[in-house]
Amino acid sequence: MRVTVTTRRPGTATGGIFVAPFTADQMVGQTGALINDDSGDPVWFRPLPSTNLQNSDFKVQTYSDPRTHKAQQVLTWWQGSEAIPPWYTNLPAGAPEPGGCYYIYDHHYRLLKTVFAHHGYYPDEHEFSLTRRGTALFIASRPVPMDLTRYGGPANGAILNSEIQETDLATGRLLYSWNALDHLDPADSEEAASSASSSDGVWDAFHINSVDEGPDGRLLISARNMWAVYDVARKSGRIRWQLGGKKSDFTFGPNADFYWQHDARFRPGNRISMFDDGCCDLPDGAPEQESHGLILTLDFRTRKATADRTYYHQPPLEAKTQGNTQALPGGNEFIGWGQTPYYSEYTGPGNTQGDGGRNLLYDARMPASDFSYRVFRNEWVGTPYYPPRAAARTAGRHTVVYASWNGSTQTRAWQVLAGRTPRSLSVVVRRTGRTGFETAVTTASPGPYFQVKALDAKGHVLRASPVVTRSH
Repeated sequence: MRVTVTTRRPGTATGGIFVAPFTADQMVGQTGALINDDSGDPVWFRPLPSTNLQNSDFKVQTYSDPRTHKAQQVLTWWQGSEAIPPWYTNLPAGAPEPGGCYYIYDHHYRLLKTVFAHHGYYPDEHEFSLTRRGTALFIASRPVPMDLTRYGGPANGAILNSEIQETDLATGRLLYSWNALDHLDPADSEEAASSASSSDGVWDAFHINSVDEGPDGRLLISARNMWAVYDVARKSGRIRWQLGGKKSDFTFGPNADFYWQHDARFRPGNRISMFDDGCCDLPDGAPEQESHGLILTLDFRTRKATADRTYYHQPPLEAKTQGNTQALPGGNEFIGWGQTPYYSEYTGPGNTQGDGGRNLLYDARMPASDFSYRVFRNEWVGTPYYPPRAAARTAGRHTVVYASWNGSTQTRAWQVLAGRTPRSLSVVVRRTGRTGFETAVTTASPGPYFQVKALDAKGHVLRASPVVTRSH
C-alpha cells in the first residue's frame, strides 16, 4: 500500500509511522503490518496472505523479559479475522472471529511471544498492552447466549460480551479478569438489540474498544456502543465513575460530549483523551458531529467535563468506526482517523471545527478506501536477522543494481560489488545514499555477479546481501 503525503512541515516528532492497512471494500495493496517513514515510503512490511486476514493495534512497546527482567523495545499486534459482511455474518460487524492471537516481535523481527485469551474468549483486535510487570493487558470477546426479548431482540439471541484480561507473559497464566456483563447494563446501549437480526442473533451491546491502566492501577475502559467511558477500581472491579452514556456522572461543557468513541486514555492533570467518531447511525435528537481528537478536563468537584483541546481535519471527516489520539513526546498529538484513509500530526494546541488546517504539521492519505484501526508514530530501531536483498538488471551498456533491506532503520547508504565470479567481487560503487525502500544504482561493470552491502551513518558495513547474477 502506497501512501500520499499531503502536508509535511517542520516540527513533527521523530519516529516511524505504524499502520495496519485493511478495508471492508476493495483492498489496494496487501493487508499486514507496515512501518512508513515521513515521505510515505515503507521501512518494514510484513504482508498477510489473504485480505480476509488483518493486523490491528500495531505499535512499539516495552517488553520486560520475565527471566532476565531486562527491558527491550518490541513490536506488537493482533492478527486474525473480523466479522465483515459478506465474508462473515455470524457476529456483529467488526467483532473478532475465533482463531486470532497477539504477537510480540523483537528488534530483529523475530517472534518472541504469542499470546492467547482465556475463559473461552477470543483475542480482540482493539487492545493489547504490555506492562512493566511482565504481563499483557488486553480485551477478549465472545458471544454469551441470552434471551434478548426484554431489550427488543430475539429470544434465542446472545450478547457479544467482553472481558479485560491480564496474563503472565512467562507462563501464559491468567492473572486478572473484568467481565463487562457483571458491571454494565445492556439496557443502556445505544445499539438497538434488533440489530442482532443481521448477525446471527448476536447483539453488540457494549463494544469495549480500549483499556488503559493508570499510574495507581485504575482502569479506564471505553465502551463504544454505550457512548461511555468508565473508571474502574482494579481490585474490586467497581465502577468509580462513568463519563457519557445514559447514566453519566458528569455533565458536559460546549464541544465536550462524544458518540461512538474510541481510544480513551488517562492524561496528566485530571484529563483524558479519546477519538470522538461523533457521527453515523445516531438516534433521533443526537446531533451529527465531525470526527476529531478530543482531550477533556474532568472537574470532580462540580462533576463537569470540559473540552481542553480538539483536533479536527481539513477536509472534515466522518469516521463511522475506529480511530485514535496519541500523545507524542514534545507535546504534539498524532491522530489516526479510523475508518477513513488519513493520519495526521498537530501541535499541542490543536484547532477547532471549521479550522482543521490550523496547527497541522503532517497529513497523509492511504489509497482508495484503505484504513487502519489505529495509527501510531513511534521511535524504532530495527536490525533484521535476515540479510539485505540485491537484484541486477541490464540497462543498455550499463547495469542497474537494486538494493533493499526490509526493516533496517540504520541503513544510510549502499556499497556495490561486482565480479566475473562469485569469489572475485570488488567494489565498483563505494557509497551511494539510500533513496527510499529500494535504491537503484547504475554501474558500468558488466558483472555478471553482484552484491550490495548496507552502510550505517558512519560508513560502517552493517551486512552484505547474497551474491546475485545479472538478468536481462
